[in-house]
Amino acid sequence: MMQHYEMTDLGLLHHFLGMGVVQIDRYIFIHQKKYAMKLLEKFGMKDCKSVAIPLVVNEKLCKEDGSEAANESEFRQIVGSFLYLTATRPDVMFASSLLASDWTGSEDDMRSTSGYAFTLGSGMFSWASIKQNTVALSTAEAEYVSAAEATSQAKWLRFVLEDFGEEQVEGTPIHFQLARR
Repeated sequence: MMQHYEMTDLGLLHHFLGMGVVQIDRYIFIHQKKYAMKLLEKFGMKDCKSVAIPLVVNEKLCKEDGSEAANESEFRQIVGSFLYLTATRPDVMFASSLLASDWTGSEDDMRSTSGYAFTLGSGMFSWASIKQNTVALSTAEAEYVSAAEATSQAKWLRFVLEDFGEEQVEGTPIHFQLARR
């Protein structure tokens, strides 16, 4: 790359955009340990007990559960911070999708959630979990909307590749599955 672009070798990367980078042999580990600890402290959870998954399995979620209303501003801060953390913690993506985009089949509005993930090798580099704008009248319609959103992202990624001088000639396979509840 140094032959094609003007750059300076600064040695091994240790930090990037607030993320820690550890390079060992043929592996690169990216983490946000400092950021995660800062979040726990900021939101009064520094001494919390860790759990395998921050959800009660098979619990039916709805907006009105009898508990006190949350502070909307603080909730948005927590969700936004949590979404940023998923850049290096794909294991918390599912929980963040429930916080940020509501739930598939929510009793409150019945809108479905679309999602996609693009990978290169064993790493995920582009993903989303978003609530659909309309109420689908069938599972097939909800899946069609989801596939269309993934296809739109795939097209954009092809344009990005083209900007880097790497044209993708073959088609981009889109795989999807029906979620059963």
